[in-house]
Amino acid sequence: MSRYRAFPDPLCYPESSVLRNKANLTDQGELDQFEQLMFLTRSDEDLPAGNLDYAHYCQIHLHFFQDVYEWAGKKREIRTGKGESWFCFPEHIDGEMDRIFTELAEENHLLSIRNIDQFSRRAAYYLAEINAIHPFREGNGRCQLTLLAMLAEHGHFSLREDKLDQSVFMDAMIMSFYGNIEPLVKCIVEMIE
Repeated sequence: MSRYRAFPDPLCYPESSVLRNKANLTDQGELDQFEQLMFLTRSDEDLPAGNLDYAHYCQIHLHFFQDVYEWAGKKREIRTGKGESWFCFPEHIDGEMDRIFTELAEENHLLSIRNIDQFSRRAAYYLAEINAIHPFREGNGRCQLTLLAMLAEHGHFSLREDKLDQSVFMDAMIMSFYGNIEPLVKCIVEMIE
């Protein structure tokens, strides 16, 4: 798993990049396994009800990661990035997330789009924007895929996550960070029935 760059993080164990967690696991591999197990367990439960807004998105994160992190559902408080790229600075997260979810609401959560290519293009835009904001310290990608599934279901499309090639999707997300959403659009088209 690719690790993040971050300013010194009080959420991590001292002299470590391992996030403090409810199981008190200090080995990154063990934490990754525990986190995924808890995520999959919570994935079998109904998602919290809401309005597909920023507050609802935070509730989804809380739902998935409540067993792992005390800060589940809360925005990131430190500056972080991957490679040479920095995500949205924490002081701008709330404003940017409000902006993107306001845009999504103005598009009626993509409900009126019946064309798969059009839906995929708009969904890719929103995923790319949320990815660049990266509101949480961990678990962003899984919440983004959940949002995509919710938008697809809301728009009466079927999303086949078994058609997701994680490495291709990750590369597409990286390219979207630099302004090229075409690979991400293609990934979404391939997952929709």
